[in-house]
Amino acid sequence: MKKEILVETSARHVHVTQEALETLFGEGYELTVKKWLSQPGQFASNEKVAVIGTKSQFPAVSILGPVRPECQVELSLTDARSIGVEAPVRESGDIAGSGACKLVGPKGEVELTEGVIAAKRHIHATPEDAEKYGLQDKQIVSVKIDSDGRSLVFDDVVVRVSPKYAWAMHIDTDESNAACATPGMMGEILA
Repeated sequence: MKKEILVETSARHVHVTQEALETLFGEGYELTVKKWLSQPGQFASNEKVAVIGTKSQFPAVSILGPVRPECQVELSLTDARSIGVEAPVRESGDIAGSGACKLVGPKGEVELTEGVIAAKRHIHATPEDAEKYGLQDKQIVSVKIDSDGRSLVFDDVVVRVSPKYAWAMHIDTDESNAACATPGMMGEILA
């Protein structure tokens, strides 16, 4: 059986705590939904913040909701270099000792001493998906992407299994551009 998976590009974005959200946008502030994302319960909000590094900044980066227990900024490696921040390649949530930046909103700013990462390419799978395709949580696989003139195989793709997920692979904009990825593109899990 061919193990096909939707490949989605995850552009630069920010996750914030409720405390950080209120510092950036005002007391009692709540994120508002702009667009629901493919992962259940996740959304791109209407709210944007400036992400400031040592060399430059991105003036309007989307906040994804809902709020989280820790702040996290996900950038491509090109993004990180362009604004002068460190962004180690990590799984989401693994922010200890990661890069630093400043977030600026309309009502205040938050200095992050850590939390900037380049997200490790990954597959979201439900337990049923994992069983169907013979995959395990934290397993490392390869995924082949066929495109016009830039087909490639992504190695070091981590499988993440949770009943809260929907079947999809996420890559960042650098990886997407390298593969000439387009919306709706499918990949094939090789291992």
